[in-house]
Amino acid sequence: MPAILTEQDLISKCCRGDRASQRQLYQNYAEKMLVVALRYTKSIEAAEDVLQDAFIKVFTKIDTFQGEAKLETWITRIVINTALNAIRKSVWISEMDELKTEISDPNEVVLADFHWRDLVGFIQSLPTGCQAVFNLYAIEGYTHQEIARALDVSESTSKSQYARAKSLLRNIIEREEKEGYEK
Repeated sequence: MPAILTEQDLISKCCRGDRASQRQLYQNYAEKMLVVALRYTKSIEAAEDVLQDAFIKVFTKIDTFQGEAKLETWITRIVINTALNAIRKSVWISEMDELKTEISDPNEVVLADFHWRDLVGFIQSLPTGCQAVFNLYAIEGYTHQEIARALDVSESTSKSQYARAKSLLRNIIEREEKEGYEK
């Protein structure tokens, strides 16, 4: 029976290019990181592309991991940044500045009654700009100033995209709840 490696041993072996250790690291985190990628993409295929690109970065940069944060946190940041880079390559950023969204309801979106797969689906259905800002602000905890810097948009654009995302999610949730009651 093979010995169970500590996280530090796994990192050390990955730094040396050990394929079995890289496979183990991937198996340890891929499922959770796919869920992160799904929140930023429109399909499982796009999420898998982000995941693949992110793990290539993980393996090429693992020697820079200094242990200041948990390994999972470090990998999550790489997945998020890889997803954001994919988003930046799309056209939506130039279109975001033109959007003017009013906040119709200041209440937060409540998502507690849905399965996580439903929630990911709801988030995936958002327009790309709203999807990215919602994930960064509501789930990852970035400020609008940090989001503006990361996405190269204005702070007010970040805020308006977040407000629009909440409004759209609220509508989706209300529609789903209504359909659930009618069944």
